[in-house]
Amino acid sequence: MKALRVVGLWVALVLGVASSAMAEGFALTEWSARGLGLASGMVGRADDVSAIAYNAAGITQLPGVQVMGGMALVAPMGTLSLDTAHGKQETTTKPAVWAAPHAYASWQLNDSLWLGLGVFSRFGLGNSYDQNWTGRYNLYSVNLQTISAVPTLAWKINDILSVSAGLEIMNVNLTTEQKAPILDHDAEVQASGWGVGGHFGLHARLNDQWSVGLAYKTQVTVNAYGDAKFDGPYAGKLQKVTNSDAHSTVQLPDSLALGVAYKPLDNLSFEVGAVWTRWSTYNSLNIYMDNGNQSISHKNWQDGWNFNASVEYKPLDWWSLRAGFWYETPVINEDHSDFMVPSNGRTALTLGTGVEWNDFTIDFAYCHMWINPTNYDDTDASGIRTPGLASGITGGNSKDTVANIYMLSFGYKF
Repeated sequence: MKALRVVGLWVALVLGVASSAMAEGFALTEWSARGLGLASGMVGRADDVSAIAYNAAGITQLPGVQVMGGMALVAPMGTLSLDTAHGKQETTTKPAVWAAPHAYASWQLNDSLWLGLGVFSRFGLGNSYDQNWTGRYNLYSVNLQTISAVPTLAWKINDILSVSAGLEIMNVNLTTEQKAPILDHDAEVQASGWGVGGHFGLHARLNDQWSVGLAYKTQVTVNAYGDAKFDGPYAGKLQKVTNSDAHSTVQLPDSLALGVAYKPLDNLSFEVGAVWTRWSTYNSLNIYMDNGNQSISHKNWQDGWNFNASVEYKPLDWWSLRAGFWYETPVINEDHSDFMVPSNGRTALTLGTGVEWNDFTIDFAYCHMWINPTNYDDTDASGIRTPGLASGITGGNSKDTVANIYMLSFGYKF
């Protein structure tokens, strides 16, 4: 009962504060402090309870009942340098810190079966600019929040091979704000919805030194419903800008992750890995309104790759040091680039540490990301190079875009 109460508290925390963060595309990988310190090198290792997010087949390595919970704080910043009919104008994103919480629990049922539950964010996005900035007709604020609950069953087939299957139940909330060209009034869309997907994992512990992991997360189709609101002194008098119910359907991508871990010494391990994400399913973000209006936003992204490498060293039995690196390939189609996701590939360095005290664990990690510039010279996205707008944008690019991530996790073994 004590274990169940602790799990319930962690889940309530996550559901209460789930928010958004910055990532390539808008996929998140901040699922535990140890995992972040290892640059997501947890697919082959998969040896703590956060494996439920990375590769749940690995929880067959965990005896008894184990829980973990924590939070990532993500602080992105960047500048948009835009060419306009009035000269070059630069705007910096508003300072912001986004929260991405997580909670996990695993139960060993017998010698061959384990149950797991993970609650974490797989997708998220947050950017905001001054309401009167040059690019306001495309966007001045976006907040995408997702939270996934993933109950999982893992089966230890033999001493080498384990497999897992889980059901993902995802909730999505999206808010976008922009200025409409007519009288410069505010246009806000708020929508929320649910989607269902699956997680599948395989973990092979070949010997005491080598292990291999493979994890697949399916696509999730989200049908979102909400409203489009138009605020301004004259908005209600304009036929085509009246408030309306709105709906949208979004196909979130599937991904396949591979990790190979090597442990030459009891206190030293390495992992290299790759994650393929099918961003080509993200063709558009279209919003349809019940009053007959619609917002069509083409995306046509391309599939992306994440390549990672990490090392973990324990100078003492109770103390761990971690470091990692990852590189993610660009996924955005710059023919349709917009201000919602000013990211076009990224590189990250991560550092982490952890301590164990009896049955408690505390882990901390820091990550610095360098985010590649996005070009707007050829984009056809609405509200950027659209002729006749007061902003007069003709092109430009993002620059000096970075993100700092600070993450803390607490764990307990019953």
